[in-house]
Amino acid sequence: MTATPGATPTIVLVGHGMVGQRFLEALAERGLTATHRVVVLCEEPRPAYDRVQLTSYFSGKTPEELSMTDMEFIKDHGIELYVGDPAETIDRDARRVTARSGLAVDYDVLVLATGSYPFVPPVPNKDAEGCFVYRTIEDLLAIEEYARSRATTGAVVGGGLLGLEAAGALKGLGLTSHIVEFAPRLMPVQVDEGGGAALLRTIEEMGLSVHTGVGTQEIVTDASGAVTGMKLSDGSELATDLVVFSAGVRPRDQLARESGLTVGERGGIAVDEQCRTVSDPHVFAIGECALAADGRVYGLVAPGYEQAETAAATIAADEASFTGADLSTKLKLLGVDVASFGDAHGTAEDCLDVVYSDSRSGLYKKLVIGRDGTLLGGILIGDADAYGTLRALTGSVPPISPESLVLPAGAGGGAQLGPSALPDEAVICSCHNVTKGTIRGAVTEHSCTTVPEVKKCTKAGTGCGSCVKILGQLVTAELEASGVEVDKGLCGCFSQTREELYEIVLALRINTYQDMLDRYGRDGARGGDGCDVCKPAVASIIASLAPTIGASGYVLDGEQAALQETNDHFLANLQKNGSYSVVPRIPGGEITPEGLIVIGEIARDFGLYTKITGGQRIDMFGARVEQLPLIWARLVDAGFESGHAYGKSLRTVKSCVGQTWCRYGVQDSVRMAIDLELRYRGLRSPHKLKSAVSGCARECAEAQSKDFGIIATSNGWNLYVGGNGGATPRHADLLAQDLSDAELIRLIDRFLMFYIRTADRLERTSTWLDRIPGGLDHVRDVVVEDSLGICEELESLMAAHVANYADEWATTINDPEKLARFVSFVNAPDTPDPVVGFVPERDQIKPDLPLLTIGHRPLEGSAQR
Repeated sequence: MTATPGATPTIVLVGHGMVGQRFLEALAERGLTATHRVVVLCEEPRPAYDRVQLTSYFSGKTPEELSMTDMEFIKDHGIELYVGDPAETIDRDARRVTARSGLAVDYDVLVLATGSYPFVPPVPNKDAEGCFVYRTIEDLLAIEEYARSRATTGAVVGGGLLGLEAAGALKGLGLTSHIVEFAPRLMPVQVDEGGGAALLRTIEEMGLSVHTGVGTQEIVTDASGAVTGMKLSDGSELATDLVVFSAGVRPRDQLARESGLTVGERGGIAVDEQCRTVSDPHVFAIGECALAADGRVYGLVAPGYEQAETAAATIAADEASFTGADLSTKLKLLGVDVASFGDAHGTAEDCLDVVYSDSRSGLYKKLVIGRDGTLLGGILIGDADAYGTLRALTGSVPPISPESLVLPAGAGGGAQLGPSALPDEAVICSCHNVTKGTIRGAVTEHSCTTVPEVKKCTKAGTGCGSCVKILGQLVTAELEASGVEVDKGLCGCFSQTREELYEIVLALRINTYQDMLDRYGRDGARGGDGCDVCKPAVASIIASLAPTIGASGYVLDGEQAALQETNDHFLANLQKNGSYSVVPRIPGGEITPEGLIVIGEIARDFGLYTKITGGQRIDMFGARVEQLPLIWARLVDAGFESGHAYGKSLRTVKSCVGQTWCRYGVQDSVRMAIDLELRYRGLRSPHKLKSAVSGCARECAEAQSKDFGIIATSNGWNLYVGGNGGATPRHADLLAQDLSDAELIRLIDRFLMFYIRTADRLERTSTWLDRIPGGLDHVRDVVVEDSLGICEELESLMAAHVANYADEWATTINDPEKLARFVSFVNAPDTPDPVVGFVPERDQIKPDLPLLTIGHRPLEGSAQR
């Protein structure tokens, strides 16, 4: 079969990945799809998908959600898209491409976007059963199937970006996971020695084993040819059932080589500044297969997009050139923020480093500064919130000191840079090369008023997504500067903020959500059902004020039950296979042997997976919904109560053993932790609350990483507030020192109730403290100095909560009507959910999840001409 172009000029695109799709969009933007026939030959069985987010497939994203191809776009622009039919030969003399199916297409312009292929080191047995690469959705499916049926241990060869993602995927599949990296540190291209050390510590704390400075010498196999281990260059051996090679990629230039196009000595199709091949003016190459005019092969998506736009512009006879690209990158690897920008390794002459490092929290921040104060580049590990601003400031002298830019809040970092500090020429979105000025223009000239509108207008934020946060800040700032009233309402149902809704509920003693919506909702929302944003938010406000406003504090009572999110709805945490976890409260982490035995017997009798949590208590996983009341009944009989692991409320108050046992302790930290946990248990708040009490300055309970943390002194207690662990660590700030027991509790009462009163929905104390006008100084004035005269009211609200606390588990098991909700099927209450299954692992259980499968979707929107 031969397709002939006739009088219409034809553009053939070979390869349909992320860069290929961007090329098609660029053609359409320039009107070329209306004047040209466009044919796409795609090797994979599906059109372009987001390879940057490939690993999210393991966390539940479907191929449709990963897809970057709008079939309406393909249809509307008359693009002929052939999937699963790669180009096999190019006849440059005849200007003809022939696909595997035999389809032959004559071209006027040929664009090669064939991408790259994984590099597999030439070690013995590299193709053995159990060896994989990590590049496509099909690769992930093969890895998952093998891991579930044949492997308990996995090793990834390569500690770069994709290697760390692969290791995280193996860990998520339940395998004991190893990372083998030949370089002396992880991510050697992006981070320096200090950044690599911070990353190493964080990853090892996740349970992954890292082997740096060694190479793979041989894959060891058994008699059947399946992988059993690896021999490393230092002489050691590593036992493993599965190996994933992620040691970099190489340009896919074989098709170009065979057609006689010039390629680089180390690979890559040689192109000029217009992305036209140096061998043939009718052939272009873009993306990872291209050797750019600056002698570099770019493996990031942003340069590929720029090359796609350059090629499309050149075909349209517009002036454009690609002479190099910014290699800045921001990723979340294994839950850890990692970013580098500019001259991250400090190669410029006479440059200086400004470094902040906190190995305990996994934080590492380095800025490279020129002698004249110019910001040249940097590395951010553990906290990359400032990436967008810092990258945009690269090449200029920041308006505040470098020290202020790297020190976290609570550790001396005072001044913060906002969007106003950036010049208009600062690039905000590197994927699509969108400047601050362009974003401002979208607001002022194109009347965009929301982030989605600005995205559609400028394409900013539609690539990797790392600029979305600063994009939102810019849109809001520009609207406010233009005199436009920015809607800061909680949601589409309420024009008020959460803080304003709290004040309304408190002042008017409104104790139902429906009453609140009908009286204070937006015109179109009154009389309606509300939404998933405001229902749990208002429910939380009512619950936190329940004793004062005359409402029930029991979240499953009456209307409140219908407002709760999934976890609160069943008073337990929903897990990935549809089962639930049960976490009884263990105040201060103190538990008797009898209590341990009870938990052990319950876990054994119900076949639950048990794990000791970071909050010093025991989590039991795998409970079916109908088993929850039975488990709670036995726990309550033994003196336990709900640990509220499912709610936006107090979780735990950790403690060290304090002066009772420790020779360094100066106060009884366990007693204080128990007192605090029992006082604040069940307190509903905008977000979860965590606390800890350390018995001395050695800080073994890590109190400075908590929402409110207490450290003992010889004179009493120091109170720290606004700390946070997790994905965005923050040191807590010292609020008051050398407090007596009564003074400490009084200040915590005030602090918590002031936070509950003024915080936004789902806002942690750390974010709230940074956002609230005046910050820590204002909070100190209010809760210590009583500058607003509300401390008596704050204390009264907390006293009402303490006096009216009731355990939700005990309340539920004593209410037959409430027990009726704990079934998998309302019409068959005695039938367990057949989807909830388990398989054995390490003498316990783990979820038995179905294998991910893909259907080959017919491309109905593709034009055939």
